[in-house]
Amino acid sequence: MTGSESAAAQRWAGDWAGGALLREALAAELPGAVALRRELHAQPCLSGEEGPTLKRVLEALPGAQLEYVAETGAVLRIGGPGPAVAVRGELDALPISERTGVPWAAVNGAMHACGHDVHLAAVVALAGALSRVQAAKPLVVVLQPREESYPSGALDVVRSGALERHQVAAMVGAHVQPVLDSGVVSCTPGAVNASSDEFEVIVTGAEGHAAYPHLTRDPVVAMAQVIVAAQQLVSRAADPMVPTVVTFGTVNAGTAPNAVPGEAVARGTLRTMSETWREALHDRFTQVVRDVARAHGCAAEVRIVRGEPVLVNDSALAVRTGELLRHAGRTVTEELRSCGADDFAYYGAIAPSLMMFVGVDTAAGLHSPEFLPGDDDVAAVAEALLAGYLTAAG
Repeated sequence: MTGSESAAAQRWAGDWAGGALLREALAAELPGAVALRRELHAQPCLSGEEGPTLKRVLEALPGAQLEYVAETGAVLRIGGPGPAVAVRGELDALPISERTGVPWAAVNGAMHACGHDVHLAAVVALAGALSRVQAAKPLVVVLQPREESYPSGALDVVRSGALERHQVAAMVGAHVQPVLDSGVVSCTPGAVNASSDEFEVIVTGAEGHAAYPHLTRDPVVAMAQVIVAAQQLVSRAADPMVPTVVTFGTVNAGTAPNAVPGEAVARGTLRTMSETWREALHDRFTQVVRDVARAHGCAAEVRIVRGEPVLVNDSALAVRTGELLRHAGRTVTEELRSCGADDFAYYGAIAPSLMMFVGVDTAAGLHSPEFLPGDDDVAAVAEALLAGYLTAAG
C-alpha cells in the first residue's frame, strides 16, 4: 500500500469509527423502520395522490422544521443552522396489481414495485438516528412525490427553492437494484442513468379501401418504415461510445382489416447518457420521421416531451462513499450504469449529488408485480445513506 493509499484508508476508517454512535442509533431505529416499510407497502398511493403516505411518514419522523412542497411532498430539516446534507425518499407507487402473496401485500391496485417503501423506511431510520446523536451537519429530508410520472416531483422540489433555503450542500440517494447481488452497493462516479424523453409520432396519409392501395397513402406502411429507420440513429448517428436508446412502445392505427386508415400513431422513448447528444438526437429523430413519412406520400408530426436529464454522480462523493462502505465490510462496485432514468438527476443542478444502487435478493425485476425486497434491505439502504451522509458531512 502506498503512502497516499494508507493515509486515505486511515481517513475512511476514522470517518466510519467516528460514526459509531450514529451506527448504533441507526441499528436501534431499524425495527421500527421495518414495521413502517410493511405498513407503507400495504397501503401504496399513486403519483399525485401521495397525501396519506406523506402523512404517515411525517408521523414517523422526529419533530423538525417542515415545509410542504410539490403539492403532495415535503422538506424537513433536522439539526441547527448552516449547510446541510439532504437525502431523498420517494412517496409514490405504481399502478400495478401485486402478486407477491405476502400478508402485507397491497390490494388496492397500486404497488411499491420499485422499492420506494424500502427507501422511505431507510430515510426514516437515518433521520431518527441523527435526531438521537449530535451530527456533524444538519440533515434535510426530501419526501418527494411523482418520481414515477410526469410532471417530475424532483423538478418541482428544485423549483420551489426549498433546497437553497435549507443550504443543501450535497444530495444523497439510494435505490434498490435486483441486478446487483444482495448487499452489493454501486457507487459509480459520473453518468449512471440516462436522460429520458417521451415522443409521440403522428403519421397522416389518405384512407381508402384495402383492395385499392394505389388510391391511398398508407400511414401504416410509412410508420413501419419510420420505426425501422429510427433504429439507425443508434447504429449510425450516435457515437458508439455514448449509450442511446430509441424505443417505440405503442403503435396504433385503423379499425377495420379491409381498410387503409388515414392516421397511425406511435409513442415511445428517447434515452442517452450525453446531454449534448440528447439535443441532437431530438433533431435527428424529428428529421428522420418527417423525411421517411414524406417519401411514402404521408406527413408526420413529432411531439417530444422532455423528461429527466442524465443523472451524474459527483466523482468525489462517489469514490469516498464507496471506500467508506468497503471499510464497513460492504462489497462495492463502480461498474453499474444503465439507460434507466430517475428524476433524482434534477438535484445535481443544486448541489453535488450521489445516487447509489443497493443489491437486493429477489428474482423479480423492478416494476414487476412479484418484486419484493427483503426486510434486511431496509438496513442495507439505510447504511448506504449513512455512508453518503458521513462523506458529504466530512
